Amino acid sequence: MMLVKTEKRQSEIHGIGLFAAQHIPAGTPTWRFFAGIDQAIHPDVVGRLPEASRFTFLTYAYLDIRTGLYVLCADDARFMNHSDEPNVRGDYELDGVFGVDVAARDIEAGEELLCDYRTFDRIDRNALHFDNGA
Repeated sequence: MMLVKTEKRQSEIHGIGLFAAQHIPAGTPTWRFFAGIDQAIHPDVVGRLPEASRFTFLTYAYLDIRTGLYVLCADDARFMNHSDEPNVRGDYELDGVFGVDVAARDIEAGEELLCDYRTFDRIDRNALHFDNGA
């Protein structure tokens, strides 16, 4: 669940992005897993989804490195894009299960929130594709 004010907009990085709607000082928690809103889903459940549904699910979920569970954020956190130089990072000392995302530096209002997928996600994003039979 996002803990700071954000808005979705067109991203220069990829499709839709998540942008700060306020100044976010370095170290500010920006996201935390909130049970009952965010979902932690066993891989067996994902494996039983029809292909089209599984593709959509994997587009917005991540496979948590620490728990082996898929995490699906119910809010706009799922629109955060990847960067090799992120302005948001995970902090497992604040929450040892799924971690808490915090601002890695001051983030200005209007700036896109970016994270490094490789630090928490086991899904190979380059391998995702949908075979529509064409």
